[in-house]
Amino acid sequence: MDSEPSGSRVGYLPDRDQTLMKVLVAGPFGIGKTTLIRTLSEIPTLHTEEVMTETGAPVDDTAGLPDKTTTTVAVDFGRLTLPEDIVLYLFGTPGQRRFYPLWNDIARGALGALVLADTRRLAESFEVMDLIEEQGLPYAVAVNCFPDAPAHPPEVLRAHLDLHPDTPLVLCDARERAGSIEALIALAEHVLRSLPREPR
Repeated sequence: MDSEPSGSRVGYLPDRDQTLMKVLVAGPFGIGKTTLIRTLSEIPTLHTEEVMTETGAPVDDTAGLPDKTTTTVAVDFGRLTLPEDIVLYLFGTPGQRRFYPLWNDIARGALGALVLADTRRLAESFEVMDLIEEQGLPYAVAVNCFPDAPAHPPEVLRAHLDLHPDTPLVLCDARERAGSIEALIALAEHVLRSLPREPR
């Protein structure tokens, strides 16, 4: 039998001994979800980005986002393998309310979510966290440190976001791999702690 050609889809499949975990990368419009998945994915990423039009202007608030010209209209997808053979399948969700009907489909089978936040508009993350809590998913919050965003100590951010003491909060730059990986490791550890333990 011929060997599978290099770069085939079989190369994207995990080993049987790996722990597979579907996670959502969520957050409001223009928060950096697509960027984070592009930064982290070890396979070519799938994106459903479209150019923003004047038709969408009344519902897509680009205030504070002068360089925003495209938007995710369905899902972003990537994959990342963490230490100890944990494989994360990353599903980025659209940030606008008009795409929320997709949430149930995208969230089906997910074990947790990474919520991105921006200190310039923290309040916009509340609705996303509510959606995730309605799904019963554990989540971590990653504050995406934009260059012009004000910096605050983690304890101040936790208070403003009204986070449960067990909910991880990390700071990262979605363009930089190391900090973004730390955010996903914090989420993965939180999810694994939240899973029901099998009786011995």
